Amino acid sequence: MDQLLELNLDRSARTPLAEQIRKGISAAIESGVLAPGARLPSWLDLAAQLGVARGTVRTAYDKLSAAQLIVASRSTGTRVAARPAAVARIEPPPDPGSFMERYREMTAGPAIFQMGVPAQETFPATLFARIRAHAVRVETSAPAIYPDPRGELELRREIAAYLTVARSIECSPSEIIITGGYASGLGMALRVLGLEGQKVWMEEPGFPFTRRGLELARLEIVPVPVDADGVNVEYGIRRAPDAALVVATPGQQAPLGSTLSLARRLRLLDWAAGAQAWVIEDDYLSELQLDGRAAPALASLDRGGRVIHIGSFSKTISPALRLGFVVAPRALASRFAEVAACLAPPPGPSVQLAATEFMREGHYLRHLRRTKRVYSAQRDALLKSLRPEEATVAGLAVLLRLPDGAPDLAIARETLAFGMSPAPLSAWYASPDSAKSGLLLGVATAPPRQLARSCDRLLEIVRRFA
Repeated sequence: MDQLLELNLDRSARTPLAEQIRKGISAAIESGVLAPGARLPSWLDLAAQLGVARGTVRTAYDKLSAAQLIVASRSTGTRVAARPAAVARIEPPPDPGSFMERYREMTAGPAIFQMGVPAQETFPATLFARIRAHAVRVETSAPAIYPDPRGELELRREIAAYLTVARSIECSPSEIIITGGYASGLGMALRVLGLEGQKVWMEEPGFPFTRRGLELARLEIVPVPVDADGVNVEYGIRRAPDAALVVATPGQQAPLGSTLSLARRLRLLDWAAGAQAWVIEDDYLSELQLDGRAAPALASLDRGGRVIHIGSFSKTISPALRLGFVVAPRALASRFAEVAACLAPPPGPSVQLAATEFMREGHYLRHLRRTKRVYSAQRDALLKSLRPEEATVAGLAVLLRLPDGAPDLAIARETLAFGMSPAPLSAWYASPDSAKSGLLLGVATAPPRQLARSCDRLLEIVRRFA
């Protein structure tokens, strides 16, 4: 496809038009806007686009060709010439110590022990590719109109039915908003609520990306500790009774894996209703509970309309889909729809239609059942390969405890050279003073084939830093 060029010509300038065209294209190539191999319009098409004589563009192209910036061919058209590696445009790395540097470290991969991504081996990729190809054909043959900003109705219906069975949430499709994943849902909820400057409870430890999102929304974060029963609700009430928002992972706490107890769930909902506070439920691992049936969602107990439930398909299908959903309280549903329409539209219809078909035909639930069996086996094998007195289950991860003060960040970076990417536990804490040292080893990315060797190497690296 021809590369679209935006060239602004000044017909009153002394510089000839052919030279202006040459300079404009040359600058685009040098800056990297036009990458090597990019196809340019023919000189006939560009002349028509710019409203100049054909010979003017041909002169500019001849000069660019002579400078070896472009290559013309009858079979492939006119393209940007290959450049030496030394002058290729390289994207600069993020600033050292910045959030984006930590983000890239935590999301780099694929790697052994990486958290937050599903196993590729368990996913029916060929089947999903066929479903998605059909969805693309449906999308391209449909009228070219703007889709519903809340998301495709068929997908919202499937999600509503799934939530009723799997998460005990009773909701209608009109209360569901399709998003570009969890982060998109969180951003949408924060826009809807508009709580800038107010206090928010945040689990300690808790998901670093959520914490940064709350900071960007200019909320005052109050860290609330987590124990075996989940987030300590009474501590939060004592510390910040005037908080306007709570963000929690009740199903499986991120990263420690504990489930919020029923007593604390009821206390949290009672307090939120009385204080007119909101609760964002990050359904972190959905129903990927490996032992027994997953606990019902917090939203299933909500009778005061204070819980905003956020789910995604990142851990169950793929984070590359960028597909998730929000279940909005009825009173906020229209406001969520407005924000979706104006600020946060959902992914394209083909992705949504593919997910719809995948769920409707029962493939999604079958995939989840198969995945849980595989993950259970991989978790048990991982526990056997580590020191049993220092390794504990943490949701879809195994937590390898380290002595307090052990440099888990440095250890994690050292493992990258060996194709491993455990997550340092200390990065999940808001305060370095309260941070505990440890390594979170993702179960989904711990394939048995390389497990023993990887664990031996990991423990050897840990010993070097001890």
